[in-house]
Amino acid sequence: MLKVNFLLIFLSTSLFGKPVKIDLANDYSVTGQLVKSNLTEVFVDLGYDIIKIPKTAIFRMVEQQGRQTIEKPLFQNELFVASHGKRKLSSLNNLVDELGEAVVLIRTPIGLGSGFLIHPDGYVVTNDHVVAGERQISVTQFKGSQTELAKRNYDNVKIVATGGNLDLALLKIEEQEKDLKFPFVVLGNSPDLKQGQRVFAIGSPLGLERSVSEGIVSLRNRIISDRLHIQTTAEISPGNSGGPLFNYKGEVVGVNNMKVVTQGAEGLGFSIPVDSLKMFLMNRDAYAFDPRNPNAGFRYVTPPSQAN
Repeated sequence: MLKVNFLLIFLSTSLFGKPVKIDLANDYSVTGQLVKSNLTEVFVDLGYDIIKIPKTAIFRMVEQQGRQTIEKPLFQNELFVASHGKRKLSSLNNLVDELGEAVVLIRTPIGLGSGFLIHPDGYVVTNDHVVAGERQISVTQFKGSQTELAKRNYDNVKIVATGGNLDLALLKIEEQEKDLKFPFVVLGNSPDLKQGQRVFAIGSPLGLERSVSEGIVSLRNRIISDRLHIQTTAEISPGNSGGPLFNYKGEVVGVNNMKVVTQGAEGLGFSIPVDSLKMFLMNRDAYAFDPRNPNAGFRYVTPPSQAN
């Protein structure tokens, strides 16, 4: 299982007005009273002044009651954990061993795709086009190392949210043994991604499970079909769709979703930026999937044409 050596606290209203200790990404800390929070910042009263702290700079937040420190659950209000620079660079083989169990194969009656676990309760991210129009979905997890893999199939999988305009989908593995917890990956930050930075993909191209491809970021903000993409030389093939694109800290920086296939074209893979994924997950109620409603998840049916 992926070891997480950091803690990010997503704020709830129960912390407002209470003394908190905020550990920052630069190894400093601040203690004061939490007075306000919005999507990107928190405001802390130090007793003589109120300071504003960007959430991207927060490594951990704990509530303090006298001398006792109370740590909040890792997944208190969100389905994912975001990294804020605390992870260290590592080698590719170590990262593949560490992250591989959180990357899954997704199978539907008409095809295959990839996905990745973001929560120990079995929440999986993939592309919308991998599961669009499907109801029978199975997830295969691969446990073990590069020398020995054991497959675990889960057939009771439901669609939680779909965003056809974003080409993202959130799934939930329903059948679980008691106390079973899944390994999960952490999400990076799109602004930290640089042109020329080394990245790698794990997925199941053409059904070849847990395949790894390596490359660089060709461009971190390419517009294709009115949607922002990361352009990468990491090989993206059919079956990689929905799988993660990692940096060498083991953070997800993108969701692989397409490649250019034409004569003379090589190394033209594309991924959805991780910040688009975060927006989708934080607003998943707007993309909630309802199998009884064909318009669920912003998938609108074509209106009937008027007869002349």
